[in-house]
Amino acid sequence: MRSVPASPGLSVSGLTKAWPRSPRAVFADLDFDLDRRGRLAVLGRNGQGKSTLIRILGGAWTPTRGTVDWRMTPSWPIGFGGGFQGSLSGLDNIRFLSRLYERPFESTLERVEDFAELGADALKRPVKQWSDGMRARLAFGLSLAVEFDCYLIDEVVAVGDARFQEKCRIELFDRRADRAFIMASHDERLIRDHCDRALVIENGQGRIFEEVGEALEVYAWLRAA
Repeated sequence: MRSVPASPGLSVSGLTKAWPRSPRAVFADLDFDLDRRGRLAVLGRNGQGKSTLIRILGGAWTPTRGTVDWRMTPSWPIGFGGGFQGSLSGLDNIRFLSRLYERPFESTLERVEDFAELGADALKRPVKQWSDGMRARLAFGLSLAVEFDCYLIDEVVAVGDARFQEKCRIELFDRRADRAFIMASHDERLIRDHCDRALVIENGQGRIFEEVGEALEVYAWLRAA
């Protein structure tokens, strides 16, 4: 009996983002799928829309047109602190998200404190007073505490010192080897080691590569042009 292929965990169709009064779209008519254990790199020079795409997929921003159809649970964009309420303390943000995702507050707080290493004093302060790196650590710690089927990553491994970056790598890529992720990054080694497909965005257009090595060659050529 022939097995029926599993439906993708994410389907993106005709995705377009344009800013008001801008002469051209950031990107237009992106189409791609992601398997439930797929690992997609998003490549592009600065300003080509990589972070914009990650934020749209995570629900932080809305597209101009097109659809994002999730059939698995996505994280918020790791590395982007805009999803937090700045006037609330770190503790209150953790409490709110614990309630939103129906997780026990105490155990969630314990996991965030253990991973993010922010300190009790910082967690009592409003998040708007934190550095970008601190907010990224909170976003990362909460994503790991809540647990998702797919992680949306925006250069998060650049946060912190070498020890913390290694800690991030182990948590994401080793201990969650059965999860999907979409990662916008300039780190070619990280992409070669952990991604199985790539989306290259250039001048508003996107192209999917089934071979990561080929995508990196095209990306290197674009950067040198």
